[in-house]
Amino acid sequence: MNLGTTTIDIVSDGTFLMDGGCLFGQVPKTEWELQIKPDRRNRIRLSLNCMLVQTPELNILVNTGVGSKRQDKMKEMIRLNGNKLLKELKALGVTARDVDAVILTNLHYDHCGGSTKLDRSGTPVPTFPKAKYLVQESSWNEANSPNERYKDTFYEDDFLPLAEREMIEFIEDEYEVIPGMTVKVTNGVSEGHQIVFVERGSEKIAFVSDLIPTPYHLPLPYIPAMHEYPNETLKQKRELIEMAIEGGWLVVFGHAHERSAGYIKQRNGVPQFLPVAV
Repeated sequence: MNLGTTTIDIVSDGTFLMDGGCLFGQVPKTEWELQIKPDRRNRIRLSLNCMLVQTPELNILVNTGVGSKRQDKMKEMIRLNGNKLLKELKALGVTARDVDAVILTNLHYDHCGGSTKLDRSGTPVPTFPKAKYLVQESSWNEANSPNERYKDTFYEDDFLPLAEREMIEFIEDEYEVIPGMTVKVTNGVSEGHQIVFVERGSEKIAFVSDLIPTPYHLPLPYIPAMHEYPNETLKQKRELIEMAIEGGWLVVFGHAHERSAGYIKQRNGVPQFLPVAV
């Protein structure tokens, strides 16, 4: 999308599979499979969607996908078909050294794993060597001391090398990245999870990451089992959907595979998704 002097593109680090029960939480399979069919092992294919915002001065990347460090392990564990992000950026004329800032919506491996890579000696180093990485401090604190439910969600080599090089900028709550681009905390997903808003003239884009991971999650009760505070997610989803309907926001989903962005309209009191080509 070209918004005057700003260009916004959805880029992907690839795809992976997730158990449908985890993805839709308390919603029975007999309900959610009417929208999307799982494979024989009850898994749904998801994308690792990221967003590139280009202004005349800056290239800002939202999320970095899984990355390349654990390809073999993730291929076995989640059927990862990944490590696509740098190639997609290159197709847009952007190299890793061209990225000035990275916004990490949280520090789960599927959102920040691509922030580092292994050098020839096997040492994790920053993938985007000139970038500042914007992270909510509460998200950082949780990632460094996860409880038993989330120990397999965080990998220290995704983010500690950034801190060692003083490349992380800790932020708190709502924060203006640049004029017209802000982040907002939505703690229902996890501590310090943040979503991104971009406003340019009459155009409004919301990258909602895990708050509403796919269009199939627009019904309010459809909340993944991994969310830490599902009732808070419910409240935040309701507010976001109302805002998107009333304000005409283009919503970009963090894990939608085929229909990654679109508008939300109200029909007979039910949110309806209207996809757009990206």
